[in-house]
Amino acid sequence: MALLLNAQGLSQSYGAVPLFRNISLNVSDNERLGLIGPNGSGKSTLLEILAGRKEPDAGEVALRKNIRLAFVAQVSSFTPRETVSAVVRRALERSKVARDEHNGRAAETLGRAGFTDFNAEAATLSGGWRKRLAIAEALVADPDLLLLDEPTNHLDLAGIEWLEKLLLNSSFASLVVSHDRYFLENAATGMLELNRMYPDGLLRVNGNYSTFLQAKDDFLLSQAKRQEALENRVRTELAWLRRGPKARATKAKARIDNAQQLIGELNDLNARTRTATADIDFTATDRKTKRLIQLENLTCAFDGRAVLRNLNFTLTAGVRVGLVGPNGSGKTTLLRLLRGELQPQAGEITRADALRIVYFDQNRPLDESLTLRRALAPDSDSVIYQERTLHVASWAARFLFTNDQLNQPVSRLSGGERARVLIARLMLEPADVLLLDEPTNDLDIPTLEILEESLLEFRGALVLVTHDRFMLDRVSTTVIGLDGQGNAERFADYSQWETWVADRRSEPGRNAAPTPEAKQAARSAPKKKLSYLDSRDFETIEDRITEAETVLGEKRALLEDPEVLRDAHRLQQALSDADEAQRTVDALYARWAELEAKIS
Repeated sequence: MALLLNAQGLSQSYGAVPLFRNISLNVSDNERLGLIGPNGSGKSTLLEILAGRKEPDAGEVALRKNIRLAFVAQVSSFTPRETVSAVVRRALERSKVARDEHNGRAAETLGRAGFTDFNAEAATLSGGWRKRLAIAEALVADPDLLLLDEPTNHLDLAGIEWLEKLLLNSSFASLVVSHDRYFLENAATGMLELNRMYPDGLLRVNGNYSTFLQAKDDFLLSQAKRQEALENRVRTELAWLRRGPKARATKAKARIDNAQQLIGELNDLNARTRTATADIDFTATDRKTKRLIQLENLTCAFDGRAVLRNLNFTLTAGVRVGLVGPNGSGKTTLLRLLRGELQPQAGEITRADALRIVYFDQNRPLDESLTLRRALAPDSDSVIYQERTLHVASWAARFLFTNDQLNQPVSRLSGGERARVLIARLMLEPADVLLLDEPTNDLDIPTLEILEESLLEFRGALVLVTHDRFMLDRVSTTVIGLDGQGNAERFADYSQWETWVADRRSEPGRNAAPTPEAKQAARSAPKKKLSYLDSRDFETIEDRITEAETVLGEKRALLEDPEVLRDAHRLQQALSDADEAQRTVDALYARWAELEAKIS
């Protein structure tokens, strides 16, 4: 493959703090590379250097002659009153595309990006559509190499799938900074991790994300063995040095020099492997009530359009619901209804007495004039967490902030740091129900993994809206899909929802979920095709799944009970019961799929 970009010896510091040192990498034709790394490791800065937007402190970037390189930054903004079409035409004016091809190229590129109204004002688009437009602006000049900085942060699930297909079917090479593990698994042909734990500051692996994880595990195992061997050798040499060898002897001097070299190598290795992760742990209340929120025939509409129609489900302790659906399908509306911020037009919401709901709002801004100290501890220099008083410095350290940052304004925090501040605030509130609206934006992969563990251990109920498909599959006990026309369907996991959507896209007349009337007709129709027992099963299967998931939630909650955990016999029984409850849920979903297949 022909080389497009070759970077050698790149180094960059932020003030006195080094971001990376002596980094080298290259990109060749048709490669799709994913770039990951902890927040603050310098990924965005590295991408800007590769794009020619920033000069490195040291090193150089060489590009193939006449290469067409395009860069899409993390934040996409456009001139007020400029249309979608004008944005793309402006990009064409800067390109070498022949003028008589501009109209066709603009229309084709915007169409590929999913736009239908080319006269829409760019600045007023949603975050996801602004990102699509920024990518279209980069694509219109037919680049050889496309650099993308966190493109999935502002895209919804449909937008992420669109970007995946775009890259998979492209003839250009790409380098994408992303923390979206599903995206990297599906789209990457090679992985790079920028991290000081590696001797060269960068680990490169050919293959997708899962291939990278295996290679990283192998590297860490090898490095741990090297560290252990070095520690043993240094221990031996230090004991020898304490005996006071005479440095005038040639052999003794050589050994002293070698010992000092080994000590330096061990110190460097210890420094590289010393890593920290945020400590996230949501606190559940001691509530014994199992049924927390119940929705019966819930309907909500805006401007005469039903966003949710006749929705029924029950939230119990231990149940973790993932909400999926296109933008505008009602996910955030449902969270606001559950919280009590909105009232439905029809139906009932029943909440347990004195229910404590904690809500993470993706759009809740931080006061940028506040210092980090006041953002974390508004009223004093301490916080109360799990009935213990902690100094704000200790609380900040839990989320990877240093003492030096405490008096800095929030405006200087990165996106990942701001997300950690919001999570820190939530953790101070004991909850029966967690409602999380896009909590993963800007979080790096280590923090995402810690967040997932915390949500899995949370003993209350969870409703999660996220475009992170990896988290949805790992955390959710059930997925509710909203189709944008007021209808909701229940699924075992995200993959089942994805298959359901794909099936309906490919079948004429089945691009939307059935209306309540169609559902009722479908429930009646099978009786002509199914046996009597199958028809009875079909009529009650959804209710039985709801009941089975409630039981599963109760069984899983027992696994968090301290008394059960202290009793080996009870713990073994609880594990067995939880496994049995999970098998029941799985069997019901399988039966539902079987019945659906018979009538389709």
